[in-house]
Amino acid sequence: QVQVVESGGGLVQPGESLRLSCAASGIGSIFSIVVMGWYRQAPGKQRELVATITTSGRINYADSVKGRFAISRDYAKNTVYLQMNSLKPEDTAIYYCNVNAIFWGQGTQVTVSS
Repeated sequence: QVQVVESGGGLVQPGESLRLSCAASGIGSIFSIVVMGWYRQAPGKQRELVATITTSGRINYADSVKGRFAISRDYAKNTVYLQMNSLKPEDTAIYYCNVNAIFWGQGTQVTVSS
């Protein structure tokens, strides 16, 4: 059974940083991970892409986070990270990890407020 578990959310003030982690387990010999990514959903809004990274290293960011967020991946550990800097109140959302556009984690809350 594939499990996707996020961690690292919290409450921070504007301008501060957070680092999210996401570990995928149970992959084994079932299939290969092609892409891992982060999405977010703010209250009353649709879930949106934040950043993705493929096994070949291709990275994609939402325009709203370019220059502030950085996605990285530990291929050996099936783990993906999201370093979030210069956080803004509009970054407040539940952040979800996704594997191969199929498997989702339960989400971790990020709140940016003074």
